[in-house]
Amino acid sequence: MVDLRIKDGIAGLFLNRPQKSNALDAAMLEALLSKIKEIEGLPGLRVVVLAGNGKSFCGGADIQELSVLKKTTAGRFVGKIHACCDALRQLPVPVVARLHGAVIGAGLELAASCDLRVAAEGTRFAMPEVRLGIPSVVEAALLPRLVGAGRAAWLVLTGEAIDARKALDWGLVEELAPLAAIDERVGALLESLVAADPAALAAQKALLRLWQEAPLAESVSVSMAAFAKAYASDAPGERMRATISSGRGTKQD
Repeated sequence: MVDLRIKDGIAGLFLNRPQKSNALDAAMLEALLSKIKEIEGLPGLRVVVLAGNGKSFCGGADIQELSVLKKTTAGRFVGKIHACCDALRQLPVPVVARLHGAVIGAGLELAASCDLRVAAEGTRFAMPEVRLGIPSVVEAALLPRLVGAGRAAWLVLTGEAIDARKALDWGLVEELAPLAAIDERVGALLESLVAADPAALAAQKALLRLWQEAPLAESVSVSMAAFAKAYASDAPGERMRATISSGRGTKQD
């Protein structure tokens, strides 16, 4: 239900229930969490890609399973969604969402939990839970941080879909590409991420997560400490000397 492919420090997680638009039932959520846990401490891991097989990234939580939940079981099910989202956010390396087709409900929450999002032209995004009699919850709480309070309210209160162009304009995704070229564009992004210093990248991801959650004063203080800690090794000096030697550090725009 979730395929894992690892090559050259890049791990690909592929939602693999294409006959159901990769709708997330309890079994698939458990499989996804297991795969994330499998790679979280993998030596040499540099970046993770989350994608969906078939015609869509993810059509949301499985409506068949949602339809039979009770008050006593609903919290446990939605907790599985949160566990997957939180595990993606806690990974020590950048996570890139490769989005196409439909990105709906819990699927959008998974995408929001990634660090960067690249979407194919024609992708549709929606949070339709209120139309099904339930609120959007768990990592839907990330949406105001991504698109602002008003646009997040529009998504979760109307339940209406937006297209990929509007998602880009709103800041819900960072880049668009034609469907035929999305793998090429994601590949170029991965190359850029892999080129960065691994320790610096891990520190930066941790700071980004802190900046989303902590007061400004704490964010600045912890950031300053992280800057100093980076010099515990000679990696910054080595990279800066290489940049200076190449002439890249002295060129003016």
